Amino acid sequence: MLRDDITTAIRRALMRELAAVGYGRLSIEAVARRAGVSKTAIYRRWSSKLDLVLDIVAAAAHGKIPALDTGSLRGDLALLFQVVAHALRHPLASQIIPDLLAEAARNPTIDQTLQQVLRARQQDIGGRLIRLAVERGELPPDSDPDAAIDLIVGPLYWRLAIARLPLTDSYLDALVESVVAGLGAQRDVPRPRARPVAG
Repeated sequence: MLRDDITTAIRRALMRELAAVGYGRLSIEAVARRAGVSKTAIYRRWSSKLDLVLDIVAAAAHGKIPALDTGSLRGDLALLFQVVAHALRHPLASQIIPDLLAEAARNPTIDQTLQQVLRARQQDIGGRLIRLAVERGELPPDSDPDAAIDLIVGPLYWRLAIARLPLTDSYLDALVESVVAGLGAQRDVPRPRARPVAG
C-alpha cells in the first residue's frame, strides 16, 4: 500500500523542483532527493516525469473553489478573481505556470492535458457563474457561455503568462467592471425576498 505522506512529500518536492529548474531540466532523481525518498518510491506512483507533472497539474486544476453565489455577477466575479489571484500570486505558481505553457508548445501531450483539465475547470466554474447571472436576469438567456468564459479568464492568463505583470487589487477591481461591461450585464439585480408566510 502506498503511503500518503510519501506521496504528499513527492508532490511538494516536484512543485519546488519544477519552479527551480523548469520542466526541461526536471529529473526524477532531483525530485527524489528533494523529497527524501528513493526513485523507486516515485516510480511506484508514476511511470515518468511527464506522468508526475501531469498528475500534479490535474490535481491543482481541480482544487476547491468556494461557491460563487454572492447574489450578483459583479460580486461573483470579484470573489473569483480574488481566489484565482491569491493562488497565482504564490511564487511557485507564478514560475511553474508560464513554464508549462511554454513547454506545451513543444510537447503535444502536455498541451493536450492542459487543454483538457484547464478548459474543463474553466467551463465548470465560468459556466456556473454565467448560469447564475442569467437566472438573476443580469445576462440575457442567449448569452454565449464560451465567449463569456474566455472574457473572464483570458485577461488573467495574459497578465500572468505573457505580460508578466502583478495581479494587483486595483487591476482586479478594474477587470471586474470591464468584464461586466463586456458581457453587457444589467445593473445588479437584487434577489427577490421571500414573502412572509401568513399566520
